[in-house]
Amino acid sequence: MRRAVCPGSFDPVTNGHLDVVGRASSLFDEVVVAVGVNASKNRLFSAEERMEMLREVCADLPNVRVAGFTGLLTTFCAEQGIQAIVKGLRAVSDFEYELQMAQMNASLTDVETVFVPTSPEYSFLASSLVKEVATFGGDVSSLVPASVHARLTERLAEVAARRAQA
Repeated sequence: MRRAVCPGSFDPVTNGHLDVVGRASSLFDEVVVAVGVNASKNRLFSAEERMEMLREVCADLPNVRVAGFTGLLTTFCAEQGIQAIVKGLRAVSDFEYELQMAQMNASLTDVETVFVPTSPEYSFLASSLVKEVATFGGDVSSLVPASVHARLTERLAEVAARRAQA
C-alpha cells in the first residue's frame, strides 16, 4: 500500500490545502493529513478543532484520514508506515524552503517528498493571509470551505469580544 502524508498546521484549512489533499488522494492508496501539534505556537484553533474541521471537509475522500503529530514528521512517517510526504508549492520561494526540508527529511529516514504545484486559483492562498483578511472584515468565504468559514467567523468574533473587554 502506498501511503503519503500531507502535513501542516491548517490554521485554518483552506481550499488550497484541500486541492493538494484531493490530488494526493488520487495518487496514493492512503493519505494522512497530519496536523502539527505544537503547544508553544499560538494558534487561532486548537489542534483538535483543526483536526475536526479537516475530518469534516475531507469526509468525501474515502482514502484520507486525519491525525495529529508532535515532534519530527519523519518519526511520524516511520511509525505510520508512510513512504511519501506531499507538499504543495505555490511559488519559487516555497520550493527553495521545501527542497531544503525534503533533503533534511531524506537524510533522517527513507521517505520521499513529492511536490505538487498548487492550482493557479490558489497560488496566493495561505492560512495566515486568510486570518488576517478575515480579522479586518474581508470576505474570505471563497477561500475556505463553508463549514470552516462559519467557524472562522465565530472564532474571530469571540477574539474581538475578548479584546473589547480588555
